[in-house]
Amino acid sequence: MSEKVFVLGGEQTDFQRNWTKEGKTFMSMMREVLDDALEKVGISYDEIKRLNKENRVAVFVGNFDAEQYANQGHLGAFLTEVNPALFGVPGARYEAACASGSVALDAAITHIRAEDYDLAIVLGVEVMKTVSSSVGGDFLGTAAYYDKEAKGVQFPFPKLFGKLADVILERYELKEERFMDALAEISRINYANAKRNPKAQTRTWFMNKEHAMARGGDNNMAVGGRLCITDCSQVTDGAAVTLLASKSYAKDYAKKTGRKFDDIPRIKGWGHRVAPITFEAKKQESVGDKYILPWTRQTVKDAYKRADLDVKNIDVFETHDCFTSSEYAAISAFGISEPGKEHIAIEDGTIDFGGKKPINPSGGLIGVGHPVGASGVRMMLDLYKQVTNTAGDYQVKGAKNGLMLNIGGSATTNFVFILGK
Repeated sequence: MSEKVFVLGGEQTDFQRNWTKEGKTFMSMMREVLDDALEKVGISYDEIKRLNKENRVAVFVGNFDAEQYANQGHLGAFLTEVNPALFGVPGARYEAACASGSVALDAAITHIRAEDYDLAIVLGVEVMKTVSSSVGGDFLGTAAYYDKEAKGVQFPFPKLFGKLADVILERYELKEERFMDALAEISRINYANAKRNPKAQTRTWFMNKEHAMARGGDNNMAVGGRLCITDCSQVTDGAAVTLLASKSYAKDYAKKTGRKFDDIPRIKGWGHRVAPITFEAKKQESVGDKYILPWTRQTVKDAYKRADLDVKNIDVFETHDCFTSSEYAAISAFGISEPGKEHIAIEDGTIDFGGKKPINPSGGLIGVGHPVGASGVRMMLDLYKQVTNTAGDYQVKGAKNGLMLNIGGSATTNFVFILGK
């Protein structure tokens, strides 16, 4: 299992689109994003056919809840509806709540490391605007312990991450005003970053620090404890594709496309840990630990160890800001600050676009959008853009190594990947 895994690139849909209003389905989305990704990377369907004859290509689909949002399961087989070139290609759907995209990436990476395939097509997809926000909120509740944490609760996840905000305040004995100001700044940064991203859902929205701080009014209603609308990620229709390759295939690809092999980034480290599923159990387990989410921190440490890197080597981060409180906790999990000191890294500009450790230059889930099953794949695509200097207006200057954190549930399933040249 020593084979290195390389990322050739990919594409995402415009997360601003409402596919139901367009009269299109998840199938339309899968077809469009895969066509666009293959064209962007420079791999044809004839090449897929060639690889398939030798059983050297496979498809990995990340999706959380198509059964409810689209009344359809078995999404791994739907790539056969995209193009006949995919007939016979191994394909399966992978699910881990909001980390569904990352569990698909993990499976693809593992198969390439085991030398089973030379090319892996990882496609994350979610249609969410097929139902009202309240119905969708109930669907999302199945990513928690539904009977204990979500049944009969309107918008359960804002409330769960509102509880995380409460625990942060209590454990670290922070001043509430300073803490809430830090959360507002996280919101401002993500919205500001999204304005540079041509595929971001909120790129045309208005948001500033004053708006984010004006919690509780008609324009920023409370949704869970101390958290308000500006603290939340978006309900999004969207898909993303990344193409992963073995070392031998990446070398051949570089020759065929005129790229330098050394310019193709590879997966340097990874981590995967699962915490207790209920938030209350997480809270109790972490008593006495300096990290409120110790398994999230351990996942980051595992990735650093496998990559033989540390926070000082990471130039850019993509994190799972489903809520401002989750990004706040991630700052110390990454090692950017000590636990309880995250607000300082926010206040002094460390995590801002021009800071020493920029987080979510893409705009993150708050700014780009959060099509649940696609978010992990989109994060990997954005890391690819950063370390290959192809992120355009949201490029972090000199980015060589990037780290992504994708979580499912209330930081229950944790995935971290490090990508670099």
